[in-house]
Amino acid sequence: MSDSSAFDYAYCGRPPQAAVDRAAAIQWLVMDADGVLTDGTIATGPEGEDRKSFHVHDGKALAMLRRADIGLAIVSARGSAALAARAGELSIHELRQHVDDKARELDRLAAAYDIATEAMAYVGDDIVDIGAFNRAGLSVAVADAHPRCLATSHWVTSYAGGRGAVREVCELILAARGELASILKRHE
Repeated sequence: MSDSSAFDYAYCGRPPQAAVDRAAAIQWLVMDADGVLTDGTIATGPEGEDRKSFHVHDGKALAMLRRADIGLAIVSARGSAALAARAGELSIHELRQHVDDKARELDRLAAAYDIATEAMAYVGDDIVDIGAFNRAGLSVAVADAHPRCLATSHWVTSYAGGRGAVREVCELILAARGELASILKRHE
């Protein structure tokens, strides 16, 4: 585990020690899409296609996790070409769309990569995410999540979904592993 000075650099401030301890063991970050990577707004274009907005800070932080050899997955109940394009841009390892049971999908990801679900963090915002919250080693609700998610998660971000919440989670994991300060100093 890192020393507390690692959080002097973190976007996430200083989370509770229990969340830091859980974050230190994370090997994979699994996220919902709508309401986590986006603000939950779905705009439909003239041809019926979804249009989504993603926060650049979240993308940068996901790239930092990838370079730290943390696996990245998006598990979404919906399907979207916009999400597939963004996942491709970010070199997300696994994109699973049209998922009805996110807890079962977390189990499938763990089996596919031969890791325990306890080594996975899951970020969500709505009641469909609670089953995955109960399986993950670190469950995180975004600040504007459904009240049941807020009550069920190990940690709640300061930022809302689509507004930097994923950046907070990434920096929590990197700081807990003792890697954040050196990554950020490389950019100074």
